[in-house]
Amino acid sequence: MSTQRLRNEDYHDYSSTDVSPEESPSEGLNNFSSQGSYQRFGESNSTTWFQTLIHLLKGNIGTGLLGLPLAVKNAGILMGPLSLLVIGLVAVHCMGILVKCAHHFCRRLNKPFVDYGDTVMYGLESSPSSWLRNHAHWGRHIVDFFLIVTQLGFCCVYFVFLADNFKQVIEAANGTTNNCHNNETVILTPTMDSRLYMLTFLPFLVLLVFVRNLRALSIFSLLANITMLVSLVMLYQFIVQNIPDPSRLPLVAPWKTYPLFFGTAIFAFEGIGMVLPLENKMKDPQKFPLILYVGMAIITALYISLGCLGYLQFGANIQGSITLNLPNCWLYQSVKLLYSVGIFFTYALQFYVPAEIIIPFFVSRVPEHWELVVDLFVRTLLVCMTCILAILIPRLDLVISLVGSVSSSALALIIPPLLEITTYYSEGMSPFTIAKDALISILGFVGFVVGTYEALYELIQPSNAPIVINSTGAFV
Repeated sequence: MSTQRLRNEDYHDYSSTDVSPEESPSEGLNNFSSQGSYQRFGESNSTTWFQTLIHLLKGNIGTGLLGLPLAVKNAGILMGPLSLLVIGLVAVHCMGILVKCAHHFCRRLNKPFVDYGDTVMYGLESSPSSWLRNHAHWGRHIVDFFLIVTQLGFCCVYFVFLADNFKQVIEAANGTTNNCHNNETVILTPTMDSRLYMLTFLPFLVLLVFVRNLRALSIFSLLANITMLVSLVMLYQFIVQNIPDPSRLPLVAPWKTYPLFFGTAIFAFEGIGMVLPLENKMKDPQKFPLILYVGMAIITALYISLGCLGYLQFGANIQGSITLNLPNCWLYQSVKLLYSVGIFFTYALQFYVPAEIIIPFFVSRVPEHWELVVDLFVRTLLVCMTCILAILIPRLDLVISLVGSVSSSALALIIPPLLEITTYYSEGMSPFTIAKDALISILGFVGFVVGTYEALYELIQPSNAPIVINSTGAFV
């Protein structure tokens, strides 16, 4: 889930998926003329409906997409796609709630734009509860906290993804051929533990995050987008060929593994933080709801198709990232390398989000001549922290499920329905709307608790050994 983030000088909200900054922070509401409405027409740097759609699509394609085949396995070949469809519909509905509440406060407060954190804060200020009104500022802090957890969690996922894919390519190098169709046994050349690969990447990622300028990062975003697009085309080209008989696959998986499905699915669908920035940058924001629904329909179809086809192709041997199941020929080894290159550069773009929230807190407390040193030191510590967490949880599927359950569920499912209740309750709401919002939040909270518990339980007491089988034959 790679999220496009469009920022401006007054905006400090970020999405929880991959960043693609293509403009300066100073380019924002400079040309806005406030008329008491949220619409922003005729800006010189506004995006068209097609550009917004492309940003939306780019922002939802990342590592979460590659983990969906295993998620379908954890739910079942029938239950998996049906659940993905339901989660997609609910996630889009929550995005719509956030946009509606943001517009409500823009009109009421005569503001050109409010971000996710501000919207939650204003929603608490509108609550009939005096305690919530007095503690409304915590709304922004809660959103920032979950954004930081989500973003750094994604960075941990990147460490594991890079280590797993590079380790597999290097160890199978001696047996890699130009023939992608023969079912041959591949003899691995043992190298080093995946944790050592993570440590190998650490200094390079530290140097990468020292790039602090958004415009400088945009070239990495472009490179990442190109490599990921090429990789996905090659991936789809393989998984649609010679699909085995699906009758051997369970329609519904054991319920014990379903929480792991939920964590991975919500990890992939959690793109709610990019909704308001994209809407804010549109030349005609009134068209945004249509763009949102069309874009998320395409994304949902992509998720369901890759999840089902990947599981059908590889069955019980599917791994945490579908790239790890590709044949050991140079064509598909290049897919792993290309996607890994994209993920490597996306790390810096993803890291930009928590850095912009955390670093100013420390920099503002030191003399000016120490600011750069403190800035780089905090960046180094944060990267090292994500590396350590990845080393402690080296299983890609569990990292994705854990991050999705812990923080993505809060941002995508729990907070938006509660926001709608606090925003509109004093103005009158139908019992059906209140019940619907309460149900979504409760389901999100149950997924948060159970998904986190199952991911941690599987981490502590794994039910089975990690899969080390390649699609073209067993690793010996």
